Amino acid sequence: MYPLSNPLADAIIEARNHGACIHEIDILEALCTTGATLESLSKHERAPYWAYWYAADVIKGRWPEAEAIIINNSKYAYWYARDVIKGRWPEAEANILIDPESTYRYACDVIKGRWPEAEATIMTDPEYAYQYARDVIKGRWPEAEAIIISDPRISYKYAYDVIKGRWSEAEAVIMTSPEWAYSYAIGVIEARWPEAEAVIMTSPEWAYWYALSVIRGRWLEAEATIKTNPKFASWYAYDVIEGCWPEAEVGIKTDAD
Repeated sequence: MYPLSNPLADAIIEARNHGACIHEIDILEALCTTGATLESLSKHERAPYWAYWYAADVIKGRWPEAEAIIINNSKYAYWYARDVIKGRWPEAEANILIDPESTYRYACDVIKGRWPEAEATIMTDPEYAYQYARDVIKGRWPEAEAIIISDPRISYKYAYDVIKGRWSEAEAVIMTSPEWAYSYAIGVIEARWPEAEAVIMTSPEWAYWYALSVIRGRWLEAEATIKTNPKFASWYAYDVIEGCWPEAEVGIKTDAD
């Protein structure tokens, strides 16, 4: 068992007094009992977070001595720029743009505009390409659409939030998912989507929702699927049929809820 060195002990006390996460404090104190020092802790995988947090919440300003630790982690370099520097951190940008999420967030929250040098990174990830189009470009991003279109959920969201209308090129992808086909029908088309109904009716849950919210009445072709699930069969009887559904009652009785 090793005693805490005074500088490290003081740093931990300061962190605790400023509301640091107890879990993180426990990690630090456990490491200190094995002889850890400030120098050795700087090499720990959690060191970029600890350094960022100490600068933001204890020092409440830049901590030059720790920036070499923070700069090598895309996420915490972005956090440090946003919360501590409160502006661009040019020295860290090469590391930030390695990660699509951190790159998008840095453009959105720090640069507050497009970051052309980083767009090749952002467009490798459908989620952050969509968010960049929505929040930074505030419109369509044609160069990224080939990536966005690869994911049914993101394709729906891009159509809904960015295009704000039908995206015909993506419909074949969206209709591979019962959930997102239903969402596209109700949120974008705002009507029945016959081409996707064969997929939607493979899911008791989304067939029920489609009947309730899109058709607004019984969907006879989907009832064989809906009644395979006691919960959604009972919901369908109550919300759509608004009465007894004898054909489904055997299954409904098996639902403990």
